[in-house]
Amino acid sequence: MKPLHADSAIFAGAVKRWRLNAPVPFEMQDAGVSDATGTDWEAVYRAEAETLWRALVLQTGSREIASDAVAEAFAQAMGRRETVRKPGAWVWKAAFLIARGELNRLRTDVPATVDTAVAPLEPVADVVRALSELSPMQRAATVLHYFGDYSLAETAAILGSSRSAIGVQLFRARKRLRDLLGDDDGD
Repeated sequence: MKPLHADSAIFAGAVKRWRLNAPVPFEMQDAGVSDATGTDWEAVYRAEAETLWRALVLQTGSREIASDAVAEAFAQAMGRRETVRKPGAWVWKAAFLIARGELNRLRTDVPATVDTAVAPLEPVADVVRALSELSPMQRAATVLHYFGDYSLAETAAILGSSRSAIGVQLFRARKRLRDLLGDDDGD
């Protein structure tokens, strides 16, 4: 049997290759945006938006929902400037909640097809298809933890769950992904 960390490394490697190669459908404009609290929203956007958008595409299967959720999360964060203490984490949590709300509103499951413009590499397309087979909570935990590089505690805070529950979701997700993608170590 493959050690637990080997599954994590394989999945993280495939997702990180996709992160570097997938096109992003928006461009940054050069404009300094900061507020009275000293938060440099431009810097937060540059640091978080691209990775957040890709994480939301993995989570929702929709580039449109991902784009809308990122834009709305940043707009809400800038509107609540005094109450946002950790801008990056706040935006990730808000974007995932907005995307979940939009999916619920549309009553749409994550599509089983993969847009090749989003995931051009075949091994990555397989990972995206496999992610669509996970439960919404397993998919969100997997995307946040392995793609977003959030710790268990941070993932739990974003998803409104406990650290141990996220650990269970990740364990089940890895097992399901291993079943869907195959076990390459020959054991």
